[in-house]
Amino acid sequence: MTESREPVQPLSARSPEHLATFLKDQQAAYTALKERGLALDLTRGKPATAQLDLSDALLSLPTGVKDSTGVDTRNYGGLAGIAELREMFAELLWVEPEQVVAGGNSSLVMMREVLTDLWLKGGVDSEHPWGSAPSGETVKFICPVPGYDRHFTLLDWFGIEPVTVPMHEDGPDMAAVESLVAGDPSIKGIWLVPTYANPSGSIVTQQVAARLAAMPTAASDFKIFWDNAYAFHHLTEEEAKSADILTLAAASGHPHRPIMFASTSKITYAGAGVAFLAGSVETVKWYTTHLGKGAIGPDKLNQLRHAQFFGSAQGVRDHMARHREIIAPKFAAVDKVLNERLGGLDVATWTRPTGGYFVNLDVLDGTAARVVSLAKEAGIALTPAGSSFPRGDDPRDRNIRLAPTFPELDAVTEAMEAVATCVLLAAAESLS
Repeated sequence: MTESREPVQPLSARSPEHLATFLKDQQAAYTALKERGLALDLTRGKPATAQLDLSDALLSLPTGVKDSTGVDTRNYGGLAGIAELREMFAELLWVEPEQVVAGGNSSLVMMREVLTDLWLKGGVDSEHPWGSAPSGETVKFICPVPGYDRHFTLLDWFGIEPVTVPMHEDGPDMAAVESLVAGDPSIKGIWLVPTYANPSGSIVTQQVAARLAAMPTAASDFKIFWDNAYAFHHLTEEEAKSADILTLAAASGHPHRPIMFASTSKITYAGAGVAFLAGSVETVKWYTTHLGKGAIGPDKLNQLRHAQFFGSAQGVRDHMARHREIIAPKFAAVDKVLNERLGGLDVATWTRPTGGYFVNLDVLDGTAARVVSLAKEAGIALTPAGSSFPRGDDPRDRNIRLAPTFPELDAVTEAMEAVATCVLLAAAESLS
């Protein structure tokens, strides 16, 4: 028999007297929380030790040193990476092997390299380098928000101006995007985490991807930075398939528009994986030509051990199912605590992602920074409020990114109980 729950009255609908009592109760709960001396961390989306342990067979690989084509992986060369790993991830990313580069351990480094090459040399379809734009023209990039803070950090480093648009469940606000890019040649690109977006968990649909691929842009060399970091990181047995942006763009007459990035950083070892870039054949040649000015080849031994470890694209999928068994209960714990502690009070909303590494928590306007500060005083480290917005500026001060993967399950529950107490205290303060 299911236990019935008493209806909960929204906090904003309560009388001043009731709010005063509620505030006093939350202050007492928070004092008790601080006295516990907690030291918990929900700041970054890191794999847990148990997830890293899944890949320890890598430590005894590779067997032999030659790849499938007979190349000695100990030696120089092979800027595009070894054939079998490119083929494996081409299947997973829905592209052709000749459209894939397998590189070092960081896709973020690849993104910086691409931006640098565009800035200094221009792209395959550029009239001039981005850094040599006509006098007075500031290069701009569309940033769906909430979004990935490291993308925004790269823009700041280049002096590229972020232009924000809302991120919806099916992708960015396309009416806003299409309007912006159609009339402003200084808008050169858009950041996207298309599958299980960081931090919202949104999934760009095939329909939205088709509009991105086909939309008229004032900049002839407009780029879609398609950061498919979580393409295989499913939390349910029903797995979302990433939109086929490269095929859509080629069919729309813009084959060089998208540049895709991915990595095994949260699949095998976070600091010793393999990163991937994918694009048109011309884009791949453009990238490796510039790469060759400062590199002679990637760590092909690490690529070979990864190819042997997985065995096939299906091997990657099977491996990720084991990841799901470890982290899905943690996401369930986040939802359970938030629902039990905050449900019905109208003081917060949160996502229930089906993949990825984050839960997006929106609290009452004007209280996110206060929640994070309260949590810090109580020993719970959260990502700074506003981190999911360019320059850390959340105009509504309501967004908090939660990262439940790294702590043990019990610690996730304990941390979320603490976060809920902080949310309630901040809300009571704001409404009183």
